[in-house]
Amino acid sequence: MLLTDKGKPDTTARGVLQALAEHAHKNGTGAYPSVLRLQYRTGYDRRTVQRALRRLEDGNLIEADGMVNGCTRWKLNLKLVRPASDWADLEAEEESFRAAAAERKRRSRSKAVTHADDVTVTHSNDVTEGDVTHSPSGRHAFEQRDVTHSASGRHARNAALTIKEPSVQPPGTSGGEVGSYSRPPSHTGFNTPIDDAGFTLTDPMRRWALDTFGPALDVDYETAQFLDHFRANSSRRPNWPAEWQKWIRRSAKFASERRQQYPTNNVVALPSGQPLTGTDAKVAGWMAIAEHLRQNGDPA
Repeated sequence: MLLTDKGKPDTTARGVLQALAEHAHKNGTGAYPSVLRLQYRTGYDRRTVQRALRRLEDGNLIEADGMVNGCTRWKLNLKLVRPASDWADLEAEEESFRAAAAERKRRSRSKAVTHADDVTVTHSNDVTEGDVTHSPSGRHAFEQRDVTHSASGRHARNAALTIKEPSVQPPGTSGGEVGSYSRPPSHTGFNTPIDDAGFTLTDPMRRWALDTFGPALDVDYETAQFLDHFRANSSRRPNWPAEWQKWIRRSAKFASERRQQYPTNNVVALPSGQPLTGTDAKVAGWMAIAEHLRQNGDPA
């Protein structure tokens, strides 16, 4: 490893030497890359490559061995061995770096630690009062509260003080006893999100539905369907009136599609004289055709 005038490793000459080694035979001979090729391989400019070749030749690391196609042929001196002191110096430098890093870390931690002179010590005699209840386990005594007993087992809010008991639920107490949540009667059922939100059909909403879709739309029926659907699903919506409007629009659309599929101008008279229209008329017409074919046979 060549060194610079300042005693640092000559990395430029080392890069050029590695490029020469890539073009040499196993015995170090036959390396004749052009200066342009060495520039491409190392990334150095032409003058830098030429100066590095001169330093390698002066250091006896390479030796000129003729010319090939106008390029100097070089022979690498493989007998030269790098001194072991280079590795020892690197190890010593690494060890010094780690020691310095550990010292910086130790100093940083020592700055964050509160020194003993700045700590206030409070003695136990100044903390514990004379009437504090001590226990062998070191835990505090249970918090005491007023309890009023009654036949129902529930507490009266303004009852007179009777005894002191710890605020700890005794083992074995079921969840349906004192203070627990009681289930409402089965005929009322739980409130659903739509009931909790207080949805109601207002007069402006009814007028909007009738003005938009006409009297053929049964607003009360569609509203009842709307409520039953969302009560059954327990769904939540940020705006229930807007959800109701969407329901009404969808119902009106489905009704319009049914009217187009089954026109109301299909009229079939029953034997009693009562006319049938729409879907009922279609079904009655199909039944009449089937009966005719059964009696008279297939015309085909």
